Amino acid sequence: MSLLSFPPLAVTIVEGDITEQNVDAVVNAANNAFWMGSGVAGAIKRRGGAQIERDAMAQGPVDPGESVITGGGALRARFVIHAAVMGQDLRTDAGLIRQATDNALMLAAEHSLTSVAFPALGTGVGGFPLQECARVMLDAVRSHAQQGTTSLRDVRFVLYGREAFDTFSSAAASMHP
Repeated sequence: MSLLSFPPLAVTIVEGDITEQNVDAVVNAANNAFWMGSGVAGAIKRRGGAQIERDAMAQGPVDPGESVITGGGALRARFVIHAAVMGQDLRTDAGLIRQATDNALMLAAEHSLTSVAFPALGTGVGGFPLQECARVMLDAVRSHAQQGTTSLRDVRFVLYGREAFDTFSSAAASMHP
């Protein structure tokens, strides 16, 4: 586990299964139509139930970079924030990852959530480089904290695999010595 602080936010980086997090919301690395196939989306659908996908799809499609919120189904989290980090072509870039992260954080604040767990957006099916993803997402969280979030206090990066954990931890250390 790696800890970091961007007051008023506490940022935690852990290796694990995002579907097991006891937070207000988990973030789904989504496509802009919100169908949930493999990766993080598939894990959320399997653990939380197919209603999550139906509720998300009813709100789409949206422009890549946008986010919507649904209930959490059978997950420990009460909500799922679906961050459309890619379009139907399943491609992403730093700008879309930044925009999707920003919009997910704003949606969490709009719903007065205090805790949210993010995966590494766009690094699975989207094929985006893990190191650049870490830098982009951590910078988005830092900027959100500097703008004065209203309710959000706990942001977690829940990463699948040691490589992802080490990459995010290293990026965090370089931002916050």
